[in-house]
Amino acid sequence: MTLLAVERIKLFTTRSPWWCIVLALGLTIGFAAMISAVPGHDFQMTVNDSQSGYQFGMVVIMVMAALAVTTEYRFSTIRTSFQAVPNRTAVLLAKTAVVGLVAGVVGEASAFGAWAIARAIRPGPLMNLDTAQAWRNVAGIGLVYLVAAVIAVAVGILIRQSAGAIAILLVYALLVENLVQIIPKVGRTIHNWMPFTVGDHFLNAGAPLAADRAVSPMPLGAWPSLAYFAGIAAVLLVASLVVANRRDA
Repeated sequence: MTLLAVERIKLFTTRSPWWCIVLALGLTIGFAAMISAVPGHDFQMTVNDSQSGYQFGMVVIMVMAALAVTTEYRFSTIRTSFQAVPNRTAVLLAKTAVVGLVAGVVGEASAFGAWAIARAIRPGPLMNLDTAQAWRNVAGIGLVYLVAAVIAVAVGILIRQSAGAIAILLVYALLVENLVQIIPKVGRTIHNWMPFTVGDHFLNAGAPLAADRAVSPMPLGAWPSLAYFAGIAAVLLVASLVVANRRDA
């Protein structure tokens, strides 16, 4: 509990986490408001539509998570932490737990905020949370944010430099997984096993399939997709802890 309190204090005594939280909420909720305000009587807003901007907020939270680690390496405060608590694994797990919890809370707040404002602007029967898929599409955002934050922390521990870690996370999440699809023959299959693609499927499984999904359906169901996504995060975190314990701080 002491380690968790220390990591919480370290996280919230700098400005960057606050700015990232505000930006994540603003992007997600603002995007939902913008979509729902599109004029046209034929447009029916759905729960899935209200969450269309969740990836913008997720990317910002991943930046926050990476900075929570790399900033300490940059200013060498991580050495003080390791001197005070020689068990490096405990320190880094406490940091991961705090950052992941914050990410999950922000994800839930942004998801329900986006749904609420979209429903207020464009109400309709398709905006009701009356199915398991609709609830998962909203309440599941927090779980996806949490897992994404763990991945970002692991990358931050491995890279230790803010610019490098953030660049890898952004390029991979926003570009690499989509570009994989252009590989002849196997591109679609590989893409369907990419972590963030699988995480997105957890949220949207059970919703009407897009045209491209009708040709190549996802290999896992909703909750197995979340388990796979979390498993990737766990593997990266374990690898980062092994590396952190073997090299100098």
